[in-house]
Amino acid sequence: LIFILFYTLHLSPPCRAVELTAKALGLQLERKIVDLLGGDHLKPEFLKLNPQHTIPVLDDNGTIVSESHAIMIYLVRKYAKDNILYPTDLIGQARVNALLHFESGVLFARLRFITEHVFFKHQPDIPEDRIEYVQTAYRLLEDTLADNFVAGPTMTIADFSCVSTVASLMGFVPMEKSTHPKIYAWIERMQQLPYYEEANGAGAADLAKRILLAMKANRKA
Repeated sequence: LIFILFYTLHLSPPCRAVELTAKALGLQLERKIVDLLGGDHLKPEFLKLNPQHTIPVLDDNGTIVSESHAIMIYLVRKYAKDNILYPTDLIGQARVNALLHFESGVLFARLRFITEHVFFKHQPDIPEDRIEYVQTAYRLLEDTLADNFVAGPTMTIADFSCVSTVASLMGFVPMEKSTHPKIYAWIERMQQLPYYEEANGAGAADLAKRILLAMKANRKA
């Protein structure tokens, strides 16, 4: 019996990227919710698991893996029956790695610029320059999508990573369909996964709703 403990929060895009991966692999995760706004990630018992105090964290029978991209690669390498989600050939793997870095360095970084501003600095509005950073990221992703999926013709963990963040961002930084047709078509392909809504869609919508509500509350404070 495979017993995998997963420290997570459904609002978090990186956590949802791992959820998508686990669903694709048919793995059952035993979830432990980490309330970031409540400071769970700063408690001594969590810091022992991950001194960087970030989620997600995976505990696979005592093997501790942190950081969503590392977790996804670990799960695919250990449990996948084939190499489709994370190729073993150098060229395919390089393409996937490039998009994983794009997600963490560009897409998710720009999301964090906003969530930290709203949730932790209690600001009432998103600065225009941060909105423009996100719009630039959208344009970069649109230009990158030369195929059905972000790293080529087949779905990989890079898609799980990118869609977890993009679906979240679109809830509060709208994207024009007319100027981003490839992204919209790609998201529609991802939404056809039978586990998409449970693993990512609902959490992305919830995060966007929480951000908008927090901004409203910050204006009244």
